[in-house]
Amino acid sequence: MSISGELPGEGSDGEEEVFINEEDIIHEITIDDEDLPDRDDDDEDGGDGMEDVDDSTYIFQGHKDEVFTVACSPTDTSLVASGGKDDRGFLWRIGSAEGALELTGHSDTVSTVAFSSDGNLLASGSFDGQINVWNTATRALQGTLEGSGSGFEWLKWHPRGHLIIAGSEDCNVWMWNADHSTILNTFAGHSSTVTCGDFTPDGKLVCTGSDDATLRIWDPRSAQSRHVVRGHGYHTDGLTCLSITLDSQTVVSGSKDNSVHIVNVNSGQVVGSLVGHTNSIECVGISSSYGWAATGSMDQKLIIWDLAHQSSRCVCEHDEGVTSLAWLGSSRYVASGCIDGKVRIWDSLSGDCARAFSGHADVVQSLAIAADGNALVSVSTDGSARVFDISMFK
Repeated sequence: MSISGELPGEGSDGEEEVFINEEDIIHEITIDDEDLPDRDDDDEDGGDGMEDVDDSTYIFQGHKDEVFTVACSPTDTSLVASGGKDDRGFLWRIGSAEGALELTGHSDTVSTVAFSSDGNLLASGSFDGQINVWNTATRALQGTLEGSGSGFEWLKWHPRGHLIIAGSEDCNVWMWNADHSTILNTFAGHSSTVTCGDFTPDGKLVCTGSDDATLRIWDPRSAQSRHVVRGHGYHTDGLTCLSITLDSQTVVSGSKDNSVHIVNVNSGQVVGSLVGHTNSIECVGISSSYGWAATGSMDQKLIIWDLAHQSSRCVCEHDEGVTSLAWLGSSRYVASGCIDGKVRIWDSLSGDCARAFSGHADVVQSLAIAADGNALVSVSTDGSARVFDISMFK
């Protein structure tokens, strides 16, 4: 028996059609609208009804507000620190919801976290003008470092010791001995917030950039400026980021003015410019095994540069601005974090996007790579830290 909507005598194959008569009905069932399958809200709005994809293998959700900074231990493959707008930092383990240590004591945004090179200490810096140092083994607060009371933008550890430098909103760079919680030096000379900086990899010098559009190269023992880089041929607006080559000879700096410049550490001379971006430079990183640098900008581009030839190797296009980047160990791959909430892995040889990780619902603020190179940790203004498997890119 068939059920058809065609008129009698109009069957497609010329055969007589059969219809249901009232006497054929055995039992009538009334179907209420509530018994029908629910439609997805996306369907009602014209969407495809698919749920958002989350590629993360673990999510840390201890923060109650935007998360700005993240660091992975250099010696413990699962140990991570994060800090955010909720005035809190956390020390936590990938894959474990238990035993997260809240880095208490801050009264404003935790803007920066970093592990010492031996992994024994963790420092958390805040806009409250305070840096707290924690012992990662005992999980105890070891000491508190203070400057003038103005907020700290960033902090870095000496590559081989327990010295910390930090850039402040008071225009100064401060240096402490973390083992004894004592101030060693104050580097005075910048005329605006010190926005970025680091020790040279050999530990002999300090390089800092400021909103005053200058780069300063310091002797950490005397706290005197060896070089002040500014003016014609250099940035015309505040510096946002810098990175130093492994041989401690070259600084690559980025600025709000869209420019990227190369400076010789020993002479303090601008030796080149990397021209290609059209908006503020947000991040810069130098490959540990290739003579290449990567820069990310609000112009929606990550550019891979050949430093020796001062030329662009490839341009990696994004849907929105690039906020953060990290080279994946000594591999040819580099990760980028974006305003669109995606984390992307790029092949720096070809410029191809090897993988795009979804999961965050808002801007990716910072990236860190686990010590064994198997995991990437990203933090976002959505309040979460997410872990992604990158073992295939080692």
